Amino acid sequence: MISLLLAVAGQAYAERIHVAVASNFTTAMKQLVRDFETSTGHQVSVSYGSSGKFYAQIIHGAPYHVFFSADQNKVAALNDKELTVKASQITYAVGRLALWSNKNGIEIPSAEALVEGKFNRIAIANPNLAPYGIAAIEVIDALKITSAVANKLVRGENIAQTYQFVSTGNAEYGFVAYAQLLASISKPSGAYWLVPEHLHRPIMQDAILLKRGEQNMAAREFLEYVQSEQAQQIIESFGYQSVDGPHSIREVQENLVMLEVQE
Repeated sequence: MISLLLAVAGQAYAERIHVAVASNFTTAMKQLVRDFETSTGHQVSVSYGSSGKFYAQIIHGAPYHVFFSADQNKVAALNDKELTVKASQITYAVGRLALWSNKNGIEIPSAEALVEGKFNRIAIANPNLAPYGIAAIEVIDALKITSAVANKLVRGENIAQTYQFVSTGNAEYGFVAYAQLLASISKPSGAYWLVPEHLHRPIMQDAILLKRGEQNMAAREFLEYVQSEQAQQIIESFGYQSVDGPHSIREVQENLVMLEVQE
C-alpha cells in the first residue's frame, strides 16, 4: 500500500519538458530519455537537429527547457544573451570523429586515402553550423590537403545529413560522428577510420538549462541525471567519452590547454 501511494504521489508531481538535442546525440538521448522517464515519471519531448538552428530558434523564443548542443560556443552565446541559467552548464560528452565509406571497391578510409585523393566527393557537416564540420576541416588542414579537396567537399546541414550523403552513395567518404556508426547496426556497413584526436580540437558537447526551464523540476532533474554514473555509462556505450572515464573530458581539457600553450 505504501509503495502504491508513493508511486501515485510521484505521478502527481510529474512534469513535461521539451529538450533540443544536437542530431549526433540522437540514439544516446533516446536511451537516456527512456531510462529517465521510467525512473521519474516525468515526460520528455525531444527535438533533434542542428545546434546552429536550435540557437537561432532559442533566441527567437522557441519553447525549449534544456539545450544539448554539439559544441560549447552556442551555449556560451546564449549565456551572453542571458537566455540561460548559467550555473547549470555542463559538459555531457566529448564526440569522436570518424571517416566513413559505405562503398566497396575504394580504398579503406585512412589518412593515406585522403592524401592520395582517389575519390570524387567527401562529405562534411557545415562548419558554420556544426562542430563536427569544424573538426573535419581541422583534420583536412592538419593533413595539408585543403586545396586538393576544396572542390570535392559536399556540405551537409548537420551531421545527420552528412551521414545520409555517405549512406546513399552521394559521397565516397564522409566525416561523421563515431556514435552514428555504432548506432546504425552492431557492425556498420563499409569501413571507417576513427580519426586520432590529435588531428583536431576536442568536440566538447555542452548542455544548459534555459530560462524557460528555470522553475521546471523535471528539467533540473534531467540535467542532474545526465551527469550520473548510470547515464555516463550509457553515453560511453554510444561512442562518446564521458566525464570521468578513460580519456575523460577532464583529460581532454588538460590536453587542449597543453596544445594551446605549445601554439
